Amino acid sequence: MSDRRNTGFLVGAGLLAACLFGAATPASKMLLHDVEPQALAGLLYIGAAIGVLPILFRERSFCLPWRAGRRTSLLLAGAIVSGGVLGPWLLLLGLRVARSGSVSLLLSLELVATVLLGRLLFREHLSARGWFGAAGTLAAAVLLAAGEGSAGVLAALLVGAGCLCWGFDNHFTALIDGITPAQTTLWKGVVAGLFNLIVGGAVLGGVGNATSAVLALVVGAFAYGISIALYITAAQGLGASRSQMVFSVAPFFGVILSLLFLGETFTGVQAGAAALVGGSLVLLFSERHGHVHRHDRMVHHHWHRHDDDHHNHEHAGAPAATAHAHSHSHEAEEHEHVHWPDLHHRHSHENGDQRGSSD
Repeated sequence: MSDRRNTGFLVGAGLLAACLFGAATPASKMLLHDVEPQALAGLLYIGAAIGVLPILFRERSFCLPWRAGRRTSLLLAGAIVSGGVLGPWLLLLGLRVARSGSVSLLLSLELVATVLLGRLLFREHLSARGWFGAAGTLAAAVLLAAGEGSAGVLAALLVGAGCLCWGFDNHFTALIDGITPAQTTLWKGVVAGLFNLIVGGAVLGGVGNATSAVLALVVGAFAYGISIALYITAAQGLGASRSQMVFSVAPFFGVILSLLFLGETFTGVQAGAAALVGGSLVLLFSERHGHVHRHDRMVHHHWHRHDDDHHNHEHAGAPAATAHAHSHSHEAEEHEHVHWPDLHHRHSHENGDQRGSSD
């Protein structure tokens, strides 16, 4: 698959993930009438684990994370705590005190958190175009927050804190290479789901009735399970910051569904913010980052193809376009091509140690 076609596939996966996740906000708003926030977070993530089971059966391979290495285990633990326990719980606390549309729009802050963490902590490179794209999305979030009026300071703080947690989660999951995206989602769903369900249900007594519990599992299977697996696929190929740019349309799906099913309104301010986000995406994906860069020898395990310029080991009778996962090695090399900050391109861009430029 060429770089352009592969990028198109990854962007499509990110958009579908955004659509499914956007649906979670209005659906969760309705479920909060019967279920306590932390218990609902638990049910949603157990549903997420159920949602990826068909993908795991199709993969026909399963690796226990502690056997994939210490680095994978630590990254997965970070993703579980930040993205599975804290992030959804804080979001649902904010959703309980604010309108669904307001919270959907505040979720744009996840992009800002991810981009800033990527630049400051996780060695992701952004050119001027990338920064303008991030700034445009931040401007859209500010415009939306101002236009929504009294969403509430408490709700904004809670949702903002949740977005910061998901920013860390996005980077942790983008760097996991010992287990597949579906396996990451399964472990996050089972561990974080059970923890939140036990605390929110057994301790706080807020599971609700059986119908609400089943509906929460269904919402979790699609809006969190399948969505998370699709997002991780996009993040590992595009990098966390760029995949978040695509995922940033999720709040607008939430607004549309809030309009259709909860009777909330769509304003001119929201339309202007949508135009800002669209322009930001155009800026981001018009960026072409390429230069001479070095790869050290490494051994790792992840899903890959053999037509991407980085996986040239032999498989008798297997077409180059076949996606598969196994432990494999990369020899040290130096070359030049357009690339994203994916699993194979986490080199530094400081002090001129990588030659070349980006548009």
